[in-house]
Amino acid sequence: MGQVKRHALPVFNSPFELGIRMVYLLQALMPHGADLQKLVLLDYAIVYSADLDGPSSLHTPIPFRGAELMSRRELIEQGLYLMSTRGLVTATWGVDGITYYAGEIARTMTGALTSKYLRELEQRCAWAAECYGQVDSTELTSQFAASGHLWGAELELARNGGGTWA
Repeated sequence: MGQVKRHALPVFNSPFELGIRMVYLLQALMPHGADLQKLVLLDYAIVYSADLDGPSSLHTPIPFRGAELMSRRELIEQGLYLMSTRGLVTATWGVDGITYYAGEIARTMTGALTSKYLRELEQRCAWAAECYGQVDSTELTSQFAASGHLWGAELELARNGGGTWA
């Protein structure tokens, strides 16, 4: 018998990590949901909350961290799909595009995990939901741009034809 070749799965900046963050974020936004663009912006807000005069940043700020936005969008989309296969995230399709929500078992998962990092993540998500939860994607992008925090999102707007994001 041959030896099974194992491939190391990336943990940091992986669809799994970003999917877990999306479950926590969507749980904090309940009963409301969010489209992909809003989730991308809010993910940055929860990771680098100090940039937005919020609580201390969840991750250590790095130079040129705004460039992360371009790669993060696809990873978040993959993470949302991964979490949806486990019932942790659901989605609805409407005239405005896709809206994501916390799944039925999201609260069970977030309530069961107790690491220091995840408790801090939960606090940042609650902060982001309180500050930005009722703001739609277009307005949120405008607010972040006005405060100097666009992080390249305008490139996504241009690529998508200047409309709202899904």
